[in-house]
Amino acid sequence: MTPNARLAAAIDLLQAIEAAPRKPADAVANDYFRARRFIGGGDRREVSDQVWSVLRHQRRLSWWVEHAQGVPSPRMTIAALAVLTGRPSYQVVNMYSGGRYAPEPMTSEEEEILRRLNDHTLDHPQMPDAVRLEVPDWIMPLLTERFGRDTDREVSAMLAPAPLDLRVNLLKGDRTGAIAALAAEGIVAEPTTLSPWGLRIAGRRPVVTGEAFKSGLVEIQDEGSQVVALLADAQPGMRIADYCAGAGGKTLAMAMTMENKGQILAADTSAHRLDGAVRRLRRAGVHNVEQHLLTTGDKWAKRRRETFDRVLVDAPCTGTGTWRRNPDARLRLTPSDLEQLVEKQAIILHDASRLLRKGGQLIYATCSLLRPENEDQVARFLADHPDFTLIDHPPHAPAEADMAGGTLRLTPARHGTDGFFAAVMEKR
Repeated sequence: MTPNARLAAAIDLLQAIEAAPRKPADAVANDYFRARRFIGGGDRREVSDQVWSVLRHQRRLSWWVEHAQGVPSPRMTIAALAVLTGRPSYQVVNMYSGGRYAPEPMTSEEEEILRRLNDHTLDHPQMPDAVRLEVPDWIMPLLTERFGRDTDREVSAMLAPAPLDLRVNLLKGDRTGAIAALAAEGIVAEPTTLSPWGLRIAGRRPVVTGEAFKSGLVEIQDEGSQVVALLADAQPGMRIADYCAGAGGKTLAMAMTMENKGQILAADTSAHRLDGAVRRLRRAGVHNVEQHLLTTGDKWAKRRRETFDRVLVDAPCTGTGTWRRNPDARLRLTPSDLEQLVEKQAIILHDASRLLRKGGQLIYATCSLLRPENEDQVARFLADHPDFTLIDHPPHAPAEADMAGGTLRLTPARHGTDGFFAAVMEKR
């Protein structure tokens, strides 16, 4: 594809994302490229890079277009990004040539808007904080409450793309061997600092096509997610419930530390997510996992009450800690979403806690940065369940992790991970 054709495809994809405001951008992109198999892998990456750059700067780009007396649209925001990052407006206008596979020519009004953006950068002193930091207006006070004087640094760190983290599967090898195996594929991996099984790769590399991944030696998993699994302290012979197992990332990590001995029950309300975990379990060489689909009126939990040594609740949440990977999600989030999730989390946490035996440990985790889903949720649970107590300093927590007040708080700025929260509670 020519540069102009890639630009036209990026505009089309942005329009498709805008037309499906409640659907994740990566899902829209998958559908878009699946319907256009003629677009090669290199062109897909180029088009995706352009689109995700706009999504990461959406609020500032819209502010600038409006400031220049224009109306934000996919064709204008992608053009504005090019000008605000250093390209002269006339060069950008020339790419909208109307030729074969190129975007339609700009109107004189659109050209004038771009000219007004010449010699400017993405930031401007008149921008409100929420615009400058690319978050919804309503969520800014919650982030300020969470981070205080560090708000700018912490929220700004969520604007950068996330690195690629891997977890070494100890059922198949060790970290030294995995580094060597990846190096043989031309991929440089460095050990992570918090997770004893983690590796970090700079940039985007085709890991899934290599033998290290295909053989199950490594699995893609953010270091913060690995640390949450580490907090479960899953030991051989235990019975463990992964109550919101999803696609099984933490299930895999716990099965590894259990050395395939004992039992893990991976439960979820989504059959699709559970089905997606089957291939991962097989590739990893895991065979001590049983899956269960949670349904309304399910008597399964009642029959298994107080039978598990560990219960991990990786609760559904706003996902504010994953905004580096899902920049579109920040503008889809609404106050009602947060309210509904907080109530849902409380119900899930209560239901899951009944599976735990006396003396067992309940691990509550989210990939959120917001107090209502994290500290407030744990305080609410402990107040309603006096037979549970917070473990202030779990002995299996990484020494470098922030466990102030007995809860784990990981952020992109401080730890280089996605944003995570976790609390370990013991049933007396």
